[in-house]
Amino acid sequence: MLEARVPALAVASLIKDAMLAVGMPDVDAAKCAELMLEADLVGADAHGVFRLPQYVRRIKAGGVNPKANITVEKTAPATAMVDGDNGMGHLVMQRAADTAIALAKETGVAWVGARRSNHAGAAGVYAAMALPHDMVGIYAVVANANHMPVWGGAENILGTNPVAFAVPAGQEPPVVLDIATTVVSYGTVKATKLQGKPMPEGWMVGKDGRPLTDSAKSAEGLLLPIGGHKGSGLAMVLGLLAGTLNAADFGRDVIDFNYNDTDECNTGHFIIALDVSRFIPVAAFKAEVDRHLRDLRSSKVLPGFDSIRLPGEQRQARRAERARDGVPIYPEVLELLDKLADELTIKRLARS
Repeated sequence: MLEARVPALAVASLIKDAMLAVGMPDVDAAKCAELMLEADLVGADAHGVFRLPQYVRRIKAGGVNPKANITVEKTAPATAMVDGDNGMGHLVMQRAADTAIALAKETGVAWVGARRSNHAGAAGVYAAMALPHDMVGIYAVVANANHMPVWGGAENILGTNPVAFAVPAGQEPPVVLDIATTVVSYGTVKATKLQGKPMPEGWMVGKDGRPLTDSAKSAEGLLLPIGGHKGSGLAMVLGLLAGTLNAADFGRDVIDFNYNDTDECNTGHFIIALDVSRFIPVAAFKAEVDRHLRDLRSSKVLPGFDSIRLPGEQRQARRAERARDGVPIYPEVLELLDKLADELTIKRLARS
């Protein structure tokens, strides 16, 4: 079945109402709604309102603190640590990004870590927070479940551990690269399973090493890393920097939030903000980025490709289109959201 278009304001209202219903303060509920909606607007469909039932379930079960007291400790002129008090990851990362940007305005570059956090949705949302300040943003996180083996292994002991980069441009759209270290995010696997669709070969293998395409059996499989051993190594390094460096979970310590609703995840993140003006005049940098992007886009294409697509170039247009025409949501997701609304006795999503 085709997806329905749901007005962006209706999506945000549902998220806010749901968070209020499970005890979150009004300001925090509104911020969660804003950041979750942003994921849907820019096209990270498996990281926005799709996640709402799971978030609510964990809050109700005690796994997430809806009234977290998020604190920031400045540890040096250019570094800080955020303690999320087991709150929603979106709120923790908003605070971390704000802190990194403020510090970078003083020092030129800032690295902010976070611990005792939770799933925060789409990585690119946080890296892109640096862009309005003419800064480069870099973000990474330890995923909230292990779905990938170390290269050559047959046991899920690494997460998809995504990383995102945001680089400002001038007249061209900014470069925003948001990738999992696996071939596909596990959120996409979950969405595929919900719709009853098979997975393409190359996403997962079974414990016997053979391709796994039955999405109903995805919990039994191993997600494949990008670039073979390179993706596995990248996931490991990002996990150590976002998890271990922040006294957050990594490896066997990670709680699988898909099946455990009661225990703290202690999710670790880091975000870096880099002030472009400390290296080169901003206007000159943006002009050069534009020039290089145009060179890349106009380069020759291989047979079978119509054009060259660069990271982030469709992000602005997609966001504008979805803000205008509504967020596409599959019927299976709408059914879950309607069920959630009924359980919480809040207003269902209004379809356009």
